[in-house]
Amino acid sequence: MWPISLHLHDDTRPTPDDHLAADEALLKQVDADPSRAALRLWESPTVAVIVGRSNVIDAEVDDAACHADGIPILRRCSGGGAVVIGPGCLCYSLVLPITEDHRRCGVPAVTADIMQRLADALSDDRHRIEVRGVSDLVLDGRKFSGNSQRWLRNALLHHGTVLYDFDLSRVARYLRFPSHQPDYRSDRPHAEFIANLAMPRADIAQRLITAWRAQEAQG
Repeated sequence: MWPISLHLHDDTRPTPDDHLAADEALLKQVDADPSRAALRLWESPTVAVIVGRSNVIDAEVDDAACHADGIPILRRCSGGGAVVIGPGCLCYSLVLPITEDHRRCGVPAVTADIMQRLADALSDDRHRIEVRGVSDLVLDGRKFSGNSQRWLRNALLHHGTVLYDFDLSRVARYLRFPSHQPDYRSDRPHAEFIANLAMPRADIAQRLITAWRAQEAQG
């Protein structure tokens, strides 16, 4: 369903705004030229709250807490709910071409295919990762990865997070209880619902690179 290999971009940028802009720029590039399909790995050097393109900030985010701590609230181009990113949260961005086969399958089937590939990549004898809800990665009933998408005419952006060494108290401080929750959450508060994946960052990155057969981009 996807290219044999992807271009790998392992990016370091000064701000989370720069990273979000890089995702949008790469999506437009692949929309114009499918041969540039890519996996981008990145980690924000500072904490930020990122909301989905349709989120109502007051409903999803504790704006007063963010303001008090100097935490920016940024909006991404894709859907989904609000997340908190920063050191200890590895982000990945898959930018993939859309074919007629993908359009015939539809967004739910395409999303399920990508999510299962991600789950398989991160699973091993100690970690049996499940896909729950629409696009969550879960271990032992607790979410460590959220994902969202943006489709253009010829390409899609699928980007997500992997909490591996994140200060989880930040989530409860900056995010309200979400206005929409997957059934498996069962009204659990943030502290009982999310968790870090007990895997080194380098291992997570290498598993994603291997799963998508990504190779270092030239130039």
